[in-house]
Amino acid sequence: MEVLKEKVEEEEEAERQEAAERAERAERSSRPFEALKQETVLPKDMLRDLEQKLSEVKITMPEEPLAFAKDTIDISELPLSYKINTPKEEHLLQVADNFSRQYSHLCPDRVPLILYPLNECGVPKFVSTTIRPTLMPYPDLYNWDGCAQFVADFLTMVPLPDPLKPYQKGNCFDFSTLLCSMLIGAGYDAYCVSGYGSRDLCSMDLTREVCPLTVKPKETVEEEEKVPPKKYAIKPPKDLSSRFEQEQEIKRQEAIKAEEERLQKEAEERLMEEEKAPPDPLHGLRVHCWVLVLSGKREVPESFFVDSFTARSYSTQDDHFLGIESLWNHRNYWVNMQDCWNCCKDLIFDLGDPVRWEHLLLGTNKPYLSLTEEEEEGTNEEDDMENLGKEDEEKSFDMPPSWVEQIEISPEAFETRCPSGKKVIQYKRAKLEKWAPYLNSNGLVCRLTTYENLECTRILEIKEWYANREDMLELKHISKITGLNVDYFKPGHPQALHVHSYKSMLPEMDRVMEFYDTARVDGLMKREETPMTMTEYFRGRSDFLSYRLTNFGPRIKKLALNSAESNPRPIVKITERFDRNPAKPADEDVAERVFLIGEERIQLRYHCRDDHITASKREYLRRTEVDSKGNKIIMTPDMCISFEVEPVEHTKKLLYQYEAMMKLKNEEKLSRHQAWESELEVLEILKLREEEEEAHVLTISIYDTKRNEKSREYREAMERVMHEEHLRQMEVQLDYLAPFLVQFPPGEKLTRWQAVRLKDECLNDFKQRLIDKANLIQARFEKETQELQKKQQWYQENQVTMTAEDEDFYLSYCSQAMFRIRILEQRLNRHKELAPLKYLALEEKLYKDPRLAELLRVFI
Repeated sequence: MEVLKEKVEEEEEAERQEAAERAERAERSSRPFEALKQETVLPKDMLRDLEQKLSEVKITMPEEPLAFAKDTIDISELPLSYKINTPKEEHLLQVADNFSRQYSHLCPDRVPLILYPLNECGVPKFVSTTIRPTLMPYPDLYNWDGCAQFVADFLTMVPLPDPLKPYQKGNCFDFSTLLCSMLIGAGYDAYCVSGYGSRDLCSMDLTREVCPLTVKPKETVEEEEKVPPKKYAIKPPKDLSSRFEQEQEIKRQEAIKAEEERLQKEAEERLMEEEKAPPDPLHGLRVHCWVLVLSGKREVPESFFVDSFTARSYSTQDDHFLGIESLWNHRNYWVNMQDCWNCCKDLIFDLGDPVRWEHLLLGTNKPYLSLTEEEEEGTNEEDDMENLGKEDEEKSFDMPPSWVEQIEISPEAFETRCPSGKKVIQYKRAKLEKWAPYLNSNGLVCRLTTYENLECTRILEIKEWYANREDMLELKHISKITGLNVDYFKPGHPQALHVHSYKSMLPEMDRVMEFYDTARVDGLMKREETPMTMTEYFRGRSDFLSYRLTNFGPRIKKLALNSAESNPRPIVKITERFDRNPAKPADEDVAERVFLIGEERIQLRYHCRDDHITASKREYLRRTEVDSKGNKIIMTPDMCISFEVEPVEHTKKLLYQYEAMMKLKNEEKLSRHQAWESELEVLEILKLREEEEEAHVLTISIYDTKRNEKSREYREAMERVMHEEHLRQMEVQLDYLAPFLVQFPPGEKLTRWQAVRLKDECLNDFKQRLIDKANLIQARFEKETQELQKKQQWYQENQVTMTAEDEDFYLSYCSQAMFRIRILEQRLNRHKELAPLKYLALEEKLYKDPRLAELLRVFI
């Protein structure tokens, strides 16, 4: 403390001396000016002429353009916490003001701190109370990258300085405050950082940055397992080439490679020089705000920066961040006391170190980052519980709760994201466009256009992402150089299509189709088509077919519209390959089968056994069953040419060869039919894709009640039915005096005599109804009793001659009759009990009826 007082006294003495010297210099400079003023006194005529000339000169001052059009905010609709400060907030402002004055006094060369800026209502609010930690109810906003991307898309950037905060607009402080609130709510150790950034970072200029969508992920090269050499492997032949020539060739190749690398390096340097940004006169002075995420919570391994403008993460060593003045969260405020001569590369984010980070409020918990291993071992839960009360007592001041309303994002706003549903971001040689779902009729939600030059005039390729398409189209990749179009589909396409690569939608052109093989019965995985060939790849088939190549020949007939259905291409050759079938021996398991249709030959190659180096082969000369004269052709040995590694006796018999050839002929017909069906399927897929591109129908979830027309119509119909039912019930509840009021003129007031008469008639009618109901129940009771007596008398008379069925019928009838009689007896007794009560209730209701109450009051 004594050292600090001496330092303060020395600074005050130096300030007094500097003020005295400034006053002396001002006095000296004013004397020559006065003498000059006395010498240069002009006559009145000259002054009048000069005034007239100056009045004729008109100067138009250009208006300084605003950074953005300030939106009007209705302050009356804002909560009371936006307009006033609570006593605790006023106390916090006093503490912050005292802290700011001490900081300015001790660090006069540093800029003032951002502690309590004015809000929308012009009320000073401490920056930490502006953060409102909120956990959003959307799974996409649980991780930091999802939160950052949402904030970057949801808000529109406006440059500093300007008032806060128009709806869905804001500067870097608004972006960072919202992002920090969401990250803290999601469990991250996040802080808003006030410092200095590069020009591109502060102005959200991404024209020198590579678009993340264009960066290809690094392919992991899997190391092939080295096959151990076989004991009896064949030795390679000796290399008889000259070693001198090989060395000279290697030197020549290295020289060519070095020259290519030099030229490439020069081209890259020249390109970097062209793309290099011009020098910034305000380098290191541009104020910017971003978010710092410290390691520890949410399994964050290393601290990093997040630019809330672009949602990109940066290392704390990045050159875009030139310095830090302060940072804060919803609990405290820290001032950076470290030197930023080397940007942020040498900064240590140990907020528990008061030498490096000066805190505003006392008693804050020490961050876990500052705990050493020894301290972590020495702490335990019991000591924490014992010291919890002491720490609370030692705290001099707690941070007030946030004055900001609860952050709420409606499902509509979360789905729309971008203001007005569209956002365009310009990158280096790329342009990224985003749309809200269902904004475009074709389901387009994102488009990335890649250019060849920096001016973005020559297009290289276009990538379009779709959502909610009925045809499950997810991505469309269009290359302007090669003209190749690639469509990617999600699972669920009617033809199980996965990827479709093509240059033209016309049939019999170069194209590649990939399928979801698990969704197809035939296990088709891929189909490659050219004008003369069709190659198909299979997986998981019961016949172990894995490959089929079909070669076509030129059409004989030339029609106006050639197609596989009207004029199919003639098949010249079909090659099929099969996987190993472990249920068969290798010598009988076909590995490759070739049908040479034009030459009438069938070639077979079998699988090779593990202990063999060659495989068996067989070729059949397929001929017609009859010759030109109609005679049957007999199987001869020259019609089957075979090579067998281990010859077997039964394979040489003509009967075996004949049966095998007949079987192959049938399989050839089946293969030709399947190839024809593949051609038809290609035509069907092309036709379906054309219809889908023309219609581009979008699917709507059944839970989306606003867009789902069927759901909305059903809901409206149900509401209409319920309303009609309510009206019908209201109509059913008729007036109980309506039948008796008909005899009187409508609209006229009843007299006392008429009211008494009306009451008596109503009571008499109700009394008569009660009597009639009792008589009806009594009559039914007597009728059931008489019928039961008759049945019993019939049973006594015919008891001897009755069969078992008649006796069972009699017993069943008696049981049902006794049940009905018992029910009627109970109803009659209940009616006798309730009839007087109902009569008295009706009489009381008549006396209280507003139409009769005044007239019958005398008789009460």
